[in-house]
Amino acid sequence: MSGPRERIRDHVDAHPGVHFNALVRELDLAPGQVQHHLKRLTPDAVVAEPLYGRTHYYPPEYDAWERGALAVLRRETARDILGVLAAEGESAPAAVADDLGIARSTLEWHLDHLLEQDLVEKRYDERGRVTLSLSRPAETAALLATVEPSVPDRLVDRFTRLVDSFFDPE
Repeated sequence: MSGPRERIRDHVDAHPGVHFNALVRELDLAPGQVQHHLKRLTPDAVVAEPLYGRTHYYPPEYDAWERGALAVLRRETARDILGVLAAEGESAPAAVADDLGIARSTLEWHLDHLLEQDLVEKRYDERGRVTLSLSRPAETAALLATVEPSVPDRLVDRFTRLVDSFFDPE
């Protein structure tokens, strides 16, 4: 196996769910070079999965739930939402948004993905009030331990929060 190809595979093994641009940035390789080697690696050594506008890469031993969950967990705000639910238990959406200092629209955007990937459950009581809770707490905690967001990913998430703060009616 070639040097760059081995570096890419090793990086994907160490950072499951890493997306294409992060691979290019973190390995300091040209996009065409990364694309070429990924085509040679996929699907025997690396699984590619397009989710939420990005193609994420995983070692082949990750199942579909883990792949989807890791794609969502690469976003800082989604991780923060899960952290609040893990610490507080069942919570109302307004309480989660307040704890994180984010707009309800931002919370709902992330919740759509967290619900889709079966990380969060949304229940309605007899009065129509919503309660959020973790769907798979143990498995989610294990995956959270594998995610280390890059600085650019953190900056994008924080910029989104900043823009939200300008439009939040409170």
